[in-house]
Amino acid sequence: MILTRTIDSYRFGFSLNLTEPQLRNLAGLFHHPTKTSGVAILGGRTPVTLAQLDGIGPVVIKYYRRGGLVRYIIKNRYLKLGKTRAQREFELLHTLGNLGINVPESIAYAHRGRLLYRAWLITREIYQPLSLVRLSLQDENKARKAMESVIEQISILIKNNILHVDLHPGNVVIDQEDRVFLVDFDKGHVYHGNKNKLKDRYIRRWRRAVNKHRLPKMLSEMMQARLLDLQ
Repeated sequence: MILTRTIDSYRFGFSLNLTEPQLRNLAGLFHHPTKTSGVAILGGRTPVTLAQLDGIGPVVIKYYRRGGLVRYIIKNRYLKLGKTRAQREFELLHTLGNLGINVPESIAYAHRGRLLYRAWLITREIYQPLSLVRLSLQDENKARKAMESVIEQISILIKNNILHVDLHPGNVVIDQEDRVFLVDFDKGHVYHGNKNKLKDRYIRRWRRAVNKHRLPKMLSEMMQARLLDLQ
């Protein structure tokens, strides 16, 4: 069950029993980042803040930013039509966790504004993550082992008709215990097309990233071979 609460014009949603001091602490961090590291955690340009939340531990605060040409006009505000992007990603992470997919544990989401809003997502930090990109360039054997977990988890996504719209090796991270996580599910959604087309989307997006960044070919070869055999 998702609980909601408003603190200083910030509308929070959370499933853990967060206290008012914890929520106020988060609200204070939204505009006063202590440390940012978008590449290491999210494998992209998404800005994040790394923080310590009393009673929870290390967390990551994700800021939603627009892409494309529109970012030069409106950088970080969205028109509110139903659920915010942060709430949708928060709920999707819960669903994926229940399906057995390794994703960052969602702690809370928040937004501020009525018609035009800004949004934030708070997740538990993955300790010292290493992206699959870096791992594949440092140790191809370990990367092969990680790929087994990646493919298994993507197979679960396909079986449940869920599309990660930007799944590439930079959005896969491995923690210090060699657990493989899929991250950055912004705009992820239920796919209403044919499962074979969904498989093809995953394969094409993954292969394009591997080729573009000149990563080891085995990353795309393993993905294609295993997913094409998926029934």
